[in-house]
Amino acid sequence: MNVQLPTLPDIHDAAARIAPHAVVTPVLRHAALDALAGAELHFKCENLQRGGAFKFRGACNAVWSLTEDEARCGVVTHSSGNHGNALAMAAVTRGIAAHVVVPEGAVRAKLAAIEQAGATIHRCAATQAAREAKAAEVQQATGAVMVHPYANTRVMAGQGTAVLELLRQSEELDAIIMPVGGGGLLSGCAIAAHSLKPAIEMFGAEPAGAADAADSLARGARIEHFTPDTICDGLRALVGEPNLAALREHRVKVITVSDDETIAAMKLLWQHLKLTVEVSSATVFAAILQQRERFAGRRVGLVLTGGNVDLDALPW
Repeated sequence: MNVQLPTLPDIHDAAARIAPHAVVTPVLRHAALDALAGAELHFKCENLQRGGAFKFRGACNAVWSLTEDEARCGVVTHSSGNHGNALAMAAVTRGIAAHVVVPEGAVRAKLAAIEQAGATIHRCAATQAAREAKAAEVQQATGAVMVHPYANTRVMAGQGTAVLELLRQSEELDAIIMPVGGGGLLSGCAIAAHSLKPAIEMFGAEPAGAADAADSLARGARIEHFTPDTICDGLRALVGEPNLAALREHRVKVITVSDDETIAAMKLLWQHLKLTVEVSSATVFAAILQQRERFAGRRVGLVLTGGNVDLDALPW
C-alpha cells in the first residue's frame, strides 16, 4: 500500500479546512484520577466531537480535499462504525453521497448512526479481505472515491489536528497516549506532536487480544493476518502499512491491556469525569494505571477517542 505520510503543513492545512465543521473538543482534568495514576492527566475528549468520535476530523478533511470532479460521485469506505458515520456526516456537509461497507457483527448503535447520517450501507462478511473486496466493488459500480479509514494521507492529516489542539490546550505535556487500531490517529498525531515538540513521548494503547501493532513493532515486520479477540470493537483492525511505518519512525511505544483492565478504566472515567466513553477509548487510562511507574509524576495527554456506546450492551 503506497500511501504518503502527511507533513506538519498538511496537518495545519487540514485544521483550517475542517475548522468550519469540526468541534474544538475540551480537555478535562480530575484530581482523583491524577491520584490513582500518580501523574498529571489531561483527557482530550474526542467523544464530544461531531459524530461522537475523532474520526470526523479525518473524514471531513478527506471530503473537503476532493476536487469538484472527484466529489461528484461521492465517497466510499469500509467501517465497523465510527469512520463510516464520520464519512457520512462529512459528505452531508458537502452535499455528496456516501457509501459505507459494514461487516457483520458491527455494534448496533454505530450501525444506526451510519444509517441516520444518510449513508447507503453495503453489508459484507466480518473479515478485512471481505471489507476491502466489497468496497472495491462499490467503488467500481458508483465511481465514488475511496476514503480508507486509516491508510489515507488526508485522513491521517485530519486526525493529526487533535494533537495540534491538545498541545495548545495543555502546553507542557511530557507524553501523549491514544488507542491504536488501524493507526490513522496515532500516526497523524505522532507526526504533528514530534514536529512541534521533538522530545515528547508518544504511546499507543492496544487490547492484548488485538495486539498486532505491538507485535509488529517488536518483530520489525507487519503481521499480515490475525484474529482479534477483544471487546474493543473499534481496535480490531490490522494496523496499516503506512501507519506502522510512521509509528516506527516516531519511536511510538505500544502498551497492551486486557479487556478486564479496560472495562475497569471505563468505569472509573464514568465515575469521576462523568463521561460515557467507548471501551476502546478506555484503553489509554487502563495503560496508565497498568504502568504507573513509567508515568509517575509526568504530565500526560490521553485522547478519549469516542463515545458511541450501546447503552443496552454495556460491558459490565
